[in-house]
Amino acid sequence: MDPSDTSTPLARATPLPRALPLEGLRVALFSGNYNYVRDGANQALNRLVGYLLRQGAEVRVYAPKVANPAFEPTGELIGVPALAIPGRAEYRVPMALSPRVRRDLARFAPQVVHVSSPDIAAHRAVTWARRRGLPILASVHTRFETYPRYYNMAFLEPVLEAMLRRFYRRCDALVAPSESMAQVLRDQRMNYDIDIWSRGVDRDIFNPSRRDLAWRRSLGIGDDDVVIGFLGRLVMEKGLDVFSDTIDQLERRGIAHKVLVVGEGPARDWFTERLPRAVFAGFQGGADLGRAVASMDVLFNPSITETFGNVTLEAMACGVPVVAAAATGSQSLVDDHVSGRLITPGAVRQFAEALRCYVEDGALRAAHGAAGEERSLEFSWDRINQAVADTYLRLIRQKKKRMAGG
Repeated sequence: MDPSDTSTPLARATPLPRALPLEGLRVALFSGNYNYVRDGANQALNRLVGYLLRQGAEVRVYAPKVANPAFEPTGELIGVPALAIPGRAEYRVPMALSPRVRRDLARFAPQVVHVSSPDIAAHRAVTWARRRGLPILASVHTRFETYPRYYNMAFLEPVLEAMLRRFYRRCDALVAPSESMAQVLRDQRMNYDIDIWSRGVDRDIFNPSRRDLAWRRSLGIGDDDVVIGFLGRLVMEKGLDVFSDTIDQLERRGIAHKVLVVGEGPARDWFTERLPRAVFAGFQGGADLGRAVASMDVLFNPSITETFGNVTLEAMACGVPVVAAAATGSQSLVDDHVSGRLITPGAVRQFAEALRCYVEDGALRAAHGAAGEERSLEFSWDRINQAVADTYLRLIRQKKKRMAGG
């Protein structure tokens, strides 16, 4: 394949005719975090597995297990050896494919291997699959190479990028959650066979009717207060420093507002100290999460690590305009000056100005929120997950053809 031909991956966005029904398709999925900590990536994986199972496929998930996971796994979960990450003990690194796991894989005899994080066990799974001539799909869920900059170690980014390139080039294809992320992967030469596995939104949970002024009042937020919301795990790589610096700017300029933080994480104490006047609602799930998001007036998402931006889409579905970093994910969702604002990453003064416009102009908030809700209607989970199934089937056909000498 010509590496300069960037039109080829886009052309594959249209599902190909099936040569193999999903009934009986056997998929081995490897994940670094399938259910022990709740985040957007593992919830997307669980939705995918649920969809495949409903279509008659067989799926076995290989990932770390813990005594008290965040939620019950979808499908059958096989534990793999793992170690806690130093300083971030809530996360675990899969370390190997134990003899028990290898025997289980052999009995299952998958037709395709799906790896969702570039950890040690996933490297071993890729080697295992390549030796058996099995197709390998990698899904990209976060920009791991950007993490060091949040811990004052940006010099490690080129090293991490090279390690990721070695991993992804050993896979037959990648799926990325947005076209902007797919283009980043092409530019980084990670792979040139890249399909889009977008994300969906549950309209029963996320919609404007979930807005609840009584709930806001219970938190000390008045009906006329304009709420700037943060949604996500409270970890530094979500841009907590940029968020708090921007709020400082608004306060120095005397812009009246309230800050509502929805989420939990190891950086909560740091964030609470930086935003002493903010309302911290803690973790919210299901209908409670939809209520919290719809009760915001604008979502501020300064993170650059997301490959899609589930929180951005959820806010849009609730009719809430979004101010986001012009980075992968949000760029594929937010229409600048139509459904929100896209700001240069880290540009605190520009973020503050964009937020000021929304705080002071209710008509602008309403118009941009309505445009975002209209855009969110395009994201159906079943259609989105079928795109991954179509990629599995395409890779199986291509592998069989190559092995047959075609």
